[in-house]
Amino acid sequence: MSPPSPLRAHRFRDRRHTKYDFLDPILAVCPGCAGDARVTGIPHEPGHPLYPALAPRRLVCRACALSRTWRGRGPDFRRGPGGTARDPYFGAPLRLQTRTRHGLLWACNPGHLDLVERYVRASLRERAHWYDIGTRRAPVASLPVWIKRGRNRDEVLRAVERVRALAPAS
Repeated sequence: MSPPSPLRAHRFRDRRHTKYDFLDPILAVCPGCAGDARVTGIPHEPGHPLYPALAPRRLVCRACALSRTWRGRGPDFRRGPGGTARDPYFGAPLRLQTRTRHGLLWACNPGHLDLVERYVRASLRERAHWYDIGTRRAPVASLPVWIKRGRNRDEVLRAVERVRALAPAS
């Protein structure tokens, strides 16, 4: 794969992702041993045909063999105690999060972190022409203002690299 051209590297086009697009897998901290855990959909388990986020989930830690199953009503996107980012299914802290002087930077998985990095790195940020519809669900539209400001770009990109270092190798 060739590196992106300089003109394309500074442009971000919103592809209208939703927060539900980054829920499989979720990298979390194991509630049992504080190791690396994953929250994924359960294969071969019937879920909701229209809303994959409502399908049953499983939290698995390979370090301590902890396994929990979730069959709730829907994901809960509230913050945990102390303002930490939490997994919306089991409430386990997210593995990919770090504090900056402005606030908390977090991501559910490396794909979510890549989206944030591409958005912050871009000097030209384009929206879809139908952007008014459903903007509350778009992760790019709901980023905190301090992440969107150009003057914080270097600090946010350093925080992204710190978060990337927290991701497990495989």
